[in-house]
Amino acid sequence: MSARACTRSLPTALLIRNTTWASHLPRSAFSLKVGHPTQTSDHTTRATRLHLQKTASSFLSKRNFATAATASAAAATTAALCASVPIQADEARESTSNPTDFSQIAANMAPVPDGATANGQTKHKVVIIGSGPAGHTAAIYLARANLEPVLFEGLLANGLAPGGQLTTTTDVENFPGFPDGIRGPEIMDKFRAQSERFGTKIYTETISKVDLSERPFKFWREGKEAEPAELADTIIMATGASARRMNLKGEDVYWQSGISACAVCDGAVPIFRNKPLAVIGGGDSAAEEATYLTKYGSHVYVLVRRDELRASKIMAKRLVNHPKVTVLFNHVATEAKGDGELLNALAIKNTKTGEEKDLQVNGLFYAIGHDPATNLVKGQVECDADGYIVTKPGTAQTSIKGVFAAGDVQDKKYRQAVTSAGSGCIAALEAERLLAEEEEEAA
Repeated sequence: MSARACTRSLPTALLIRNTTWASHLPRSAFSLKVGHPTQTSDHTTRATRLHLQKTASSFLSKRNFATAATASAAAATTAALCASVPIQADEARESTSNPTDFSQIAANMAPVPDGATANGQTKHKVVIIGSGPAGHTAAIYLARANLEPVLFEGLLANGLAPGGQLTTTTDVENFPGFPDGIRGPEIMDKFRAQSERFGTKIYTETISKVDLSERPFKFWREGKEAEPAELADTIIMATGASARRMNLKGEDVYWQSGISACAVCDGAVPIFRNKPLAVIGGGDSAAEEATYLTKYGSHVYVLVRRDELRASKIMAKRLVNHPKVTVLFNHVATEAKGDGELLNALAIKNTKTGEEKDLQVNGLFYAIGHDPATNLVKGQVECDADGYIVTKPGTAQTSIKGVFAAGDVQDKKYRQAVTSAGSGCIAALEAERLLAEEEEEAA
């Protein structure tokens, strides 16, 4: 009987597989490749027992259990599993002379997540703050490099669910690898699963405070500001940016059902094709998005609050001269209307005459700017006039050594999922390189 068959036949093995914590135990703990199919049962069971002891003890010592009680229960169950494998009398003497003390493993391990300093502060090699494409891409690269990254995805940080802006998007059609498109929340679930697969520890908590004055950096979780700070050798800021919204009547009903804040992301979606569309804004972004939408919509209306565009002269000229664009100066939107499922009209008002009317459009795009989520590091890391973190061109390096920025928190121009993922890769590689260089210097 093979070791794999032997292990699977154990009642305790079946029991342990049904316990919550053991669902994370590596498959290697429940299988063992045997060199020869005719190997004896006695030899196999001994090998299985030793194999289980080794893999289980290694796993327990690295696992982040929430409480000491959970860890102790895990250790007890593991010990029972190993004890359930029968061994010969002489092997029993050999085994008991140097037994695997799972309870001691649990006592030493729980509930410290990664590493701890002498004064009990938890220390991490890399901490990622943010859970969009940038954060998870960084996590995947770092985890595969055995740097044990910790990712804080936030608990409704910046008003968004873990996963960022893509969680509010319906169909994503321009991310490579999904020829039929994929829903925003679904692709973020896949990002998260891939991060976890390689060992990233993900916490659904918000980081409320950081101290970047010296390394290792200090940070605190929300609600735990009075407790000792946790430490990080490096930090990757991937907190993103939130599109500004108008908070119109009906906006919540038709958000992502006719209302969007990204023409490049959503303009080609079928509900907008060959339909009249509207853009709100008067700057370069509004002019650029409206021009882009002319490729898909039958006509594009641009609502400008003032009597002139704030866009650059060349962009403004291109916009007003486009045959498929009508600029409505001195107009504001007051309500989004529809059939309860999709947007089909926009109530607008002339700010000079007070005249109100309905504009028949099937799509509304906001181009009134974004707010980068940089409050956490403002005053410590260099940011530009709009609040975006400044990075050294071609890198993810910020003004502070060991702090990197990726994704929309440092990108005011492109703001795409794929560019965010790319910058997350850059941040991970640079953090890995920095840690390796410092380790060599310390050796």
